[in-house]
Amino acid sequence: MATRNTPPRKHRVRNVVVTVLVLLLAAVAIAGVSAWHWVDNGLRREDWLTATPSGPATSWLILGSDERDGTTGQDGTTGERTDTILVLTKPKNGPSSLISIPRDSLVEVDGTLSKINAVLGLYGRKALVAQIEGITGQKIDHVAKINFGGLTTIVDALGGVELCYDADVDDEKSDMHWKAGCHVVDGTQALAFSRMRYSDPQGDFGRAMRQRQVIGAISKKSASPSTLLNIGKMTKVGDAAMDAVTVDEQASPMTMLRMLLAFRDASGADGITGTVYWTDPDYYVDGVGSSVLLDDARNTDLFKQLANGEHTPGAVGTQAETQQ
Repeated sequence: MATRNTPPRKHRVRNVVVTVLVLLLAAVAIAGVSAWHWVDNGLRREDWLTATPSGPATSWLILGSDERDGTTGQDGTTGERTDTILVLTKPKNGPSSLISIPRDSLVEVDGTLSKINAVLGLYGRKALVAQIEGITGQKIDHVAKINFGGLTTIVDALGGVELCYDADVDDEKSDMHWKAGCHVVDGTQALAFSRMRYSDPQGDFGRAMRQRQVIGAISKKSASPSTLLNIGKMTKVGDAAMDAVTVDEQASPMTMLRMLLAFRDASGADGITGTVYWTDPDYYVDGVGSSVLLDDARNTDLFKQLANGEHTPGAVGTQAETQQ
């Protein structure tokens, strides 16, 4: 079952979390210097960064968080989970890259095996960054975490967006109730649309396709004259984006702007996008469940090439290989 109106991946935003930042910075560009100070004063900063020495490139960790405030998720995981994990890399010379890490990737923290999306809730911010640095072999210079709940207010601020899905869905876990076809939806429905996976025959891969569709719909409407020429609407959208974002302790409007530019380059025809490499997408571990077993050697080599600007543009990772 496929979505419709989905452009080629290398020309599209890779996840819903990045659109929040795009909208926030668009508001800055429109409003000018005063908005720059507004963003700087309004950024919610937290301690994320480790003492790992800087590398040859600048790297951003971009997270989509399903904050649970101590409640239990559908799989029994307590606390906050990072169900979207993206690593954006800008080398000194060469193409930028945007690489996703599966939420079910198997990692080991303090001798205990866990899925990577549970590390933040179980072990804290620096532990998650350390795990990403271990996978990539590179320093994470900045972090941006987006609360998925913020998506609802952004879509509502835009007055809704049109989404398409070619199947009837009645999924209680995500609260997605859908009649096959295209519909203009509000923020609550858009969030359910981007979260649903249990009723999708493609699971997480299908969810990723729908998240990209949501991104495209938000981006299209936010860039339309009806939005850009309406300062009141842009301010409302910017406020919604600000409420959804937390960043690292060294972040500034400038680092966010550089992140946006690197993201633009990574998503363009001369950029690099895709996933990390894995050896088994359904590796079962007692007490953890079905996990994605990563290919450590290939990933270390991949990110070394990305950081040095030595990798050619295009799609990378196991998912890209299986779709060839």
